Amino acid sequence: MPLQVAPAPAPALRSVLAALSSPTAVREARTPSLRTATGLLTAEHPLPLHVLDPVIAGPDGLPRARLAGWRFHIHAGERNDAAVPPQESRGRVVAAGETVHTPDGWAFSHFCEGPYLASTERALLQADALTASYQPHLLSVPGLYMLTLWLHGDTGADAGTAQPAASDLLIPLAPAPPGIAAHRVHRLSDLVPVLTLRLAPPPLLGTTA
Repeated sequence: MPLQVAPAPAPALRSVLAALSSPTAVREARTPSLRTATGLLTAEHPLPLHVLDPVIAGPDGLPRARLAGWRFHIHAGERNDAAVPPQESRGRVVAAGETVHTPDGWAFSHFCEGPYLASTERALLQADALTASYQPHLLSVPGLYMLTLWLHGDTGADAGTAQPAASDLLIPLAPAPPGIAAHRVHRLSDLVPVLTLRLAPPPLLGTTA
């Protein structure tokens, strides 16, 4: 079923578009593909980016997540049709633009590129082929250098304050940590204990497990 993509905050989108329209910002970006891109540059696929906190748990015992920003994929090339679903590419993905929330509101942070761009596009297509409808998010696990597509079952939730639920799904993006298969759909309740165990500090010397 089609993904229910939450609308990004208008100031966040405006900040990315302003950066794209600035020759200086694009020229100084550490993204070779963006600097050499030709044609119209557009910001597509807005996804809220959350960070998983394995230490703080909610009432259901699951780790909490905090909103770190919004990520937009930057496409180079003409738009095909305004009716094309956001999970389908419109042009070549050349970079991502990230925004952060500041005391003065949403602000542009930086452009980036790398393997997670294509992996996110692939995971969105995977998610769109599922029988149930979900609200897509990105969920980062910094301690494992891991990024996943988080599919939240409450499609009407506030994207900024949504929290992981046991029935949600996670699709690890490539490259994934050793032992975790990228682009395999996992129930959040099944994968989170594995992540929590890996993030647990090692036992102190002289103690027994």
